Amino acid sequence: MRSFLFNIGYFIKESGRIIRLNLLSNIFSVIGTGLILFLLGVVITGTDIGNRLVVMLNEEAEVNGYFSLELASEKRDALAVKISNMDGVRSTRIVDEDEAKTRMENILGEEAKILELFDDNPFEAFVEIRINVNAMDSVIDNVKNTAGIEYVRDNREVLEKIQDITYALKILGYLMIAAVGITTLIILSHMIRQGIYNNKDQINTLKLLGSPGAFIGFPYVLTGILLTLLGGIIAALSIALLINGAYDSIGGTIPFLPLPVREELIDKMTLWLPAISLALGFFGSLFGLSSIRERR
Repeated sequence: MRSFLFNIGYFIKESGRIIRLNLLSNIFSVIGTGLILFLLGVVITGTDIGNRLVVMLNEEAEVNGYFSLELASEKRDALAVKISNMDGVRSTRIVDEDEAKTRMENILGEEAKILELFDDNPFEAFVEIRINVNAMDSVIDNVKNTAGIEYVRDNREVLEKIQDITYALKILGYLMIAAVGITTLIILSHMIRQGIYNNKDQINTLKLLGSPGAFIGFPYVLTGILLTLLGGIIAALSIALLINGAYDSIGGTIPFLPLPVREELIDKMTLWLPAISLALGFFGSLFGLSSIRERR
C-alpha cells in the first residue's frame, strides 16, 4: 500500500501521457462512451417509467362480482370484507345500483337517453375487486366459489394483456441494459488494448527491468477509469438536459403517463451514470489488460 501511494504521482503522470499519446482517438472514445452511457441513461429512464406504468396497470386490474339475488343488502359489506382478505386481492368496494347506472351513463354519453326507457333501474349492485394480476386465476376461482356471488365478470382478455405488457416491458428493459453494458465493456477493452499495443516497447522495457504486472498495468486501468468517468459525466449532463426538455414539452399533456418526479429522476441519473461508468471503466480496463499477459 505504501509503495502504491509512493508511486501515485507516477501513475497519474503516466496516465496523462497515455491519453496525450493518442489524444484525438481518446477524445472520440470519450464521446463514444458518453453516447453509449447516454443511451443507457435513456434505457434506465424508460425502464423506470415502464415499471411505473406496470404498477399502475396492476393497481387498475379488477374483476366484478355480482351478488346473488337472495343475498340481503346488509350482508354485502361483510361479503366484500371476506373477499378483500383473499390472497391476491388488493381491495374491494361495493358499487350500488345508482352508481352503476351513473357509470353507464358516462360511458354512453349522448346515447344514455336510452336508459330513460326503463321504468326501474336495470343495473345491479356489484363488488369491485382490485387484484394482483399475477394471482388472477386463483382470485377469480375463489370469488366464483364464494357463497353470495352469482356471477363474476373477469375481463380475462384485458388482464392477460396486462400480464403480457408487464412481462414484455421487464424483459425489454433487462435486455437493453445488458446490451449497452456489454457494448461499453467491449469498446473500452479495445481502447485499452490499443493503448497497450502503442506502448508495447515501453511495456517490454519495464518487464525486462523487473517491474510487476500491477505496476505496469495500473496506469492503463486509471486511464480507462478517467476516460469512462468523463464519458459518464457528459452522459449525465446530457440526460439531465433531455429530461428537463421532455418534462417541459409534455408536462400536463399526457395525464395518464405515470412520470416520476423530475428532480428525483435527474438526481438518480446524475448519480448512477458516473457510478456505472466507474464500474465499467474498471472492469473494461482489467479485461483489456489481458493483452499484457498475452505479450511475451
